[in-house]
Amino acid sequence: MASVLESTDMKNKLEDLSGVALKPGENPYNALIKAGDNDPANIQALYAAHRVRRNAQQRDKFLASDYTELIIDPFLLRLENPHIEPGFDPRYCMTFWGRPPIHILKLADAIQQKLKAIAPKIWLMPLYQMHITTLEIDFSRTPSEIESLKESLKPALPRIASYTHRHRARLVKPMISYDLAACALSFLPAAGEPPLSPAPMAPDNVEVLARGDPYTYHHLRRDMWDLAKEAGVTVSSRYIVPSAHITLGRYLTNEDHATPEQRQKWVDAIDEINRWLETEVWDNAESDLIGEWVVGQEKGLDIRVGTLWYGGGRTVMVGEGF
Repeated sequence: MASVLESTDMKNKLEDLSGVALKPGENPYNALIKAGDNDPANIQALYAAHRVRRNAQQRDKFLASDYTELIIDPFLLRLENPHIEPGFDPRYCMTFWGRPPIHILKLADAIQQKLKAIAPKIWLMPLYQMHITTLEIDFSRTPSEIESLKESLKPALPRIASYTHRHRARLVKPMISYDLAACALSFLPAAGEPPLSPAPMAPDNVEVLARGDPYTYHHLRRDMWDLAKEAGVTVSSRYIVPSAHITLGRYLTNEDHATPEQRQKWVDAIDEINRWLETEVWDNAESDLIGEWVVGQEKGLDIRVGTLWYGGGRTVMVGEGF
């Protein structure tokens, strides 16, 4: 008889640490925009507050005297090690993904190698599966439930998928965010930083309706929520937090973090990588690695359904890139 597996979300609640309170009944992304007075610098500060507080919280958990173990994903563990138990993932989802351009994949790869040097047993997200979840429509449903959602959204999908072609939101200041279950490369909405990304592929003659830092990534997420609602779909995301991240890796064993010394080495290494990112990559036009991402560059949004938790599933539609 197959085991009853529990998602890591049950043990690893992702709470909003920005200090913004959501109002029932309204688009949840409006709350942070209002709290930040619709100012990109304030919106960036709220995103930054969330990730700094969360990293401090998680560092304390790794170093706590009553630390017990990592939160190991039982689904991924079985998918990667089928000898444990023939594995399958029945949790069907529907999301709108942003796909990282090549220069962001190069950055992610460089960071993954640094993490692997400290924790050789870590599971790394394959580069070709990396994504940022711009909006999660629903999760942990049956295939038929997700198929019904997809059909309801189908008339609106061409506009949604290519929305980033004419509404261009910029992300900057990458940093590793982490917890007891995983680590990710998180970004902040831009607020006046010098542009660093490669120029859009010529010709780029489309009329861009929203460009520049006043249209933040949080505005893009707000618009995705509105477009889904206009199509008659209820958005049932797991969480609404000020985070813009791509997963770098997850833990599948406690071997690399079994002792206090190993855990100290891990959090110190992450701190060191984050210092390197801030001093060598952020706002640095001379760096070989680029830390800026205009969402939609190279590819529009990827409308995705299926077993999506680890970069899987299938594409329904991909929008036009620039």
